[in-house]
Amino acid sequence: MPHAELWQRHRQVMPSWMQLYYDEPIELVRGSGRRVTDGEGREYLDFFGGLLATMVGHDIPEITEAIRAQAGRLLHSSTLYLIRSQVELAERIAKLSGLPDAKVFFVNSGTEAVETALLLATQRRRSHQVLALRGSYHGRSFGTVAATGIRGWSATALSPLAVTYVHSGYRYRSPFGHLDDAAFVAACADELRTIIETSTAGDVACLLAEPVQGAGGFATPPEGFFPAMKAVLDDYGILLISDEVQSGWGRTGRSFFAMPGSGVTPDAITFAKGLGNGVAIGGVVAPTGLMDCLGANSISTAGGNPLATAAGVATLDYLLSHDLQANADKVGEHLMTGLRAIADGCPLVGEVRGMGLMIGVELVVPGTREPAVAATLRVLEAARQRGLLIGRGGLHGNVLRVTPPMTVTVAEADEALAVLREVLTTVERTEENA
Repeated sequence: MPHAELWQRHRQVMPSWMQLYYDEPIELVRGSGRRVTDGEGREYLDFFGGLLATMVGHDIPEITEAIRAQAGRLLHSSTLYLIRSQVELAERIAKLSGLPDAKVFFVNSGTEAVETALLLATQRRRSHQVLALRGSYHGRSFGTVAATGIRGWSATALSPLAVTYVHSGYRYRSPFGHLDDAAFVAACADELRTIIETSTAGDVACLLAEPVQGAGGFATPPEGFFPAMKAVLDDYGILLISDEVQSGWGRTGRSFFAMPGSGVTPDAITFAKGLGNGVAIGGVVAPTGLMDCLGANSISTAGGNPLATAAGVATLDYLLSHDLQANADKVGEHLMTGLRAIADGCPLVGEVRGMGLMIGVELVVPGTREPAVAATLRVLEAARQRGLLIGRGGLHGNVLRVTPPMTVTVAEADEALAVLREVLTTVERTEENA
């Protein structure tokens, strides 16, 4: 079916606020490795990975076979029964998290994972007060929208939580941005303490934080930021929840989960997306004292179902046996170096940032820091026309998101860099002549 016809049908039955990429949206119908093919037969190099969910790549035999084998036995039983793959996956995640005496609760998505963590923290602290980072994104449910610090993703001001926003460590547009790293971190920590003292009732449940902000444009704080913030939280007994829905599983290259890699042990870690390599799964890992604090029954009917956890076990096995964290570090550094070299000769690029295979390229009106939103859309479109799929995010929608599957090769990175160099240069010249 032609894309135009499917798009017309989409508009008739899907909500208007359900965003699609491109002037003429495409359908992806099959994939292999880091390549995908659309419904009209066009092949692309996938450097977005299904919004980071296709973590290992498309049609990985070991993962596909594990899903097929489980589907042939049993799709669902509910968590009222023992599920072997669920227990096996929880054991591995508990150990890999580095959290003491850890337990795991599985759900179906990142949104549900964050909701669960908020439920645990607010119950444990007996408070509905929550701190969140400016520029954050945590999901599309009532509670997670309330804790999302991006206007474009906040559909309502109504909230079950009392949320106060603090500095995220995003320097490029910060009033503290002119300071050196140590002074910048100190200023952010001082601001956190001031906000706790002046904008809350004191008994705050938690700080919810992405170590590297996803929808926020991969804002990446300097070294020492989270240890300094955690020190302030500890003074008040406030819990730290690390939202690793996008940054987990070694994608940042430095550590299996990003928050511990920054030198901080959080009180809970949320995860989702890449663990199922496209199969819906999410969850929370936390020490027993926090995980077991609920005084009522709770359940997730399909959370941690046999199919999803079979996919999770296979994905984790593949990730570890192929040392994809090391590959994310190596290829991510190669991409970062190449993108910064492009930026040196392209005034359209304000900043290149990120960690591992979470890379953001912020586009600005040349000679200013004004967000170049229209140019960003043109770059996204032109990259697709040249066979490269990337994403878009940021507070103003002016940040390119470069997030290939963690099996990406250096040769594929070079292919993507060549496309981005051509596209950015062309769009920048168009901006100059406009």
